[in-house]
Amino acid sequence: MTDSSSNSGQNGQLYPEQQLPPTDVISPPVEGDIDIQDVPDTVQASVDSASQDQVVSPPVPSPSFSDYPANPDQPLPETVLLEWQAPNRPFKKRNRQYYTTIGVIVFLICMILFFAGQFLPIAVVIAVAFLAYVLSAVPPEMVTNRITTYGVRADDNLYHWDEFGRFWFTEKYHQKLLHFEVTRFPGELTLVVTDQDEAELKDILGTVLINEKPPLGSFDKAAQWLQEKVPLDTEA
Repeated sequence: MTDSSSNSGQNGQLYPEQQLPPTDVISPPVEGDIDIQDVPDTVQASVDSASQDQVVSPPVPSPSFSDYPANPDQPLPETVLLEWQAPNRPFKKRNRQYYTTIGVIVFLICMILFFAGQFLPIAVVIAVAFLAYVLSAVPPEMVTNRITTYGVRADDNLYHWDEFGRFWFTEKYHQKLLHFEVTRFPGELTLVVTDQDEAELKDILGTVLINEKPPLGSFDKAAQWLQEKVPLDTEA
């Protein structure tokens, strides 16, 4: 049996390879005292790669409409081609004879309808007579008419080009009128033309619409015949 003291050196000391580490507590290194040269290369490489991953990339600018090509189907902005100011309807100041003639005609019609027992048409005749009086006594308002690439703006009411049919010119009360066929009620748009050149209007409108006066309907023919046979005033 081998004695345990044989593994020891003289004076009871252990060999160097069998010495135990010191039991004293090793204090942690103070920050800033570590030399970068003492760090292993593998640790240094990991630190460098981590620092590279934390590099903030520059912000990406937000996209804008200028970054995209123009859309050929996108509508163009509205452009005013011609603009003028005029009354919103033709107007003529009437004399006393005009109102007297209107009153006599309305009275005779109402008497005939009364004896015929037609009371509802009497109210209609009176309403129409009152409307004619208002239109003849109250002067029209001034509005701004525009011909644009979108259509015709009459007092800020836009009529698109696809709503029009034909256009033509007439004259009433010594005023030049521009008429349009439209799909809206009542089927016709009338604009008063003041100092605008008729040839210039024809050139602009002729590129989109047809310059043609439609034939008179039955109602228009009856109104024209009545106006010729029964003039309401001597100046009409």
